[in-house]
Amino acid sequence: MKKLIERFSSLVKGTLSGFDRIVFKGLILPLMSAKEVMRFCAAKGVLNKNYKLWMMRQSEKLVQAATTYAIENCGHGITPISTWRTRKEELAHDRQKKEQIEKGLIGVWSCMETAFSYRAHFSKNVGYPQLQNYTTRCKHLYFYYDHQQYGFMNIRLQTWFPYHIQICLNGREWLRRCLERQGIEFLAKGNKFLHISDYLKAQNYLDQQLNVRFADILNGFVSLVFPMAKDVLGPHLSYYWTMWQSEWATDLIFTSPKDLNSISDSLLRHAHMTGTSTKVLRYLDRPLTTTGRPDARCKNQVQTRITDFNDGVRIRHWVDRNSVKIYNEQNVIRVETTINDPRKFKAHRHKQGQLHDDKPKKLLPLRKGVMDIALRAKVSQEVNNRFMDDLSTLRDEKPAGDLIHEITERLTKNGRRYRGLDVTGKDLDFLILLSKPELRISGFTNQMLRPCLAETAFGAKKTERQLSSKTSRYLKLLRIHGIIKKLPKQNRYQLTLKGVRLTLTLTAFLAASTEQLIKMAA
Repeated sequence: MKKLIERFSSLVKGTLSGFDRIVFKGLILPLMSAKEVMRFCAAKGVLNKNYKLWMMRQSEKLVQAATTYAIENCGHGITPISTWRTRKEELAHDRQKKEQIEKGLIGVWSCMETAFSYRAHFSKNVGYPQLQNYTTRCKHLYFYYDHQQYGFMNIRLQTWFPYHIQICLNGREWLRRCLERQGIEFLAKGNKFLHISDYLKAQNYLDQQLNVRFADILNGFVSLVFPMAKDVLGPHLSYYWTMWQSEWATDLIFTSPKDLNSISDSLLRHAHMTGTSTKVLRYLDRPLTTTGRPDARCKNQVQTRITDFNDGVRIRHWVDRNSVKIYNEQNVIRVETTINDPRKFKAHRHKQGQLHDDKPKKLLPLRKGVMDIALRAKVSQEVNNRFMDDLSTLRDEKPAGDLIHEITERLTKNGRRYRGLDVTGKDLDFLILLSKPELRISGFTNQMLRPCLAETAFGAKKTERQLSSKTSRYLKLLRIHGIIKKLPKQNRYQLTLKGVRLTLTLTAFLAASTEQLIKMAA
């Protein structure tokens, strides 16, 4: 991170690192087992065969309590939504803007969605109904707030037993409220700060978010949306909280959009060019061999997606369910790590259940529980740092002519001569095909290339077998010239950095107008 900031120190006026979107899920662990639920019902005097009747009564009371709460706090009852595909956040923002709601409850919406619950099923083994878990659909309530301390947030509550709950906060919204209370001037767009009068204090407020007792905060929200929890569940059951998803963002805030635009294209292109699967695995802390290659036993799936994002472009690298991305908006460049599966990362911590802290910490997988939030933040920042350190090597002064000259020369290897590449002639179609983003990052095989090559002059009038043989010969030629490399123990190939530079050079050359090329030559 420091390298990138130093690289553009004359253009960057401030930086921020901290949580963006964070999603917590609350479960009542003893009620995740059908056997324990039957014990719970027995303690309440509810027979298994009467479970559904009892459960529906509690759900009616919950919905009625939520309706009363909504009317008293925002003047609206529960608004039903016909499909789960509707973006509830947009509905909340529209109502907030229309009614000029500055703080408090914005509204409550309901929707039928997939849920985990229980039902009675007759068991021949015991001769009476037993409870079993199953996946169903039931009403969920969405509470949207612009909270006076945490900013824009939402809570999702399942109205059927065992009442799973999801709470979504945003670290940048939380920071916005802190800055307002302290009277620090700022300019924000959505969850991005375009300007802050005191970046050091803002960063301190983000750092303080890691020191709060999240379980206490989340339990406080439960009492708002589920006030009858103690009556239904009893005094001894409580929610166990996990951080289901986290986004940790590092923002580089430039003096103006013009300053950022002068480098954003090159920076994003460089992020794409250097985003080989080996480097993406390294960014996201997956194991590599001592030679820096993916381990042959590695089963991780690497993907890269390039999409338009607001007024900029977003490049996102995925390894299984975790990702790191970069995108630009206004005068902000953001690098953001999203963790959905923390077990893929390791950190030094004590074993769960360890009674004494005097024993040394061990390198163990991260947990989803809120006790590992500080470790998750540390790991996420390390991912951002690795990604940004590679971005700091942006400049490549090697003339394109040197690269072209190198690959058009004949080579001799193991006593055998190989022709040079004809980059503007018969080899052009093949090289342009390899520049496709989906092939550049995840790699390619002979079989993957053939359908596209069949539509070009390269594959014209060739049978499937002839095209396969010709493709194999070209792949070997490209390996000899160092344009591609074969992944270990796979019939899959990947562009080398040299190959990425060549394909990008050809793509840029073909996309440029004659006038642009003349200006560059001048």
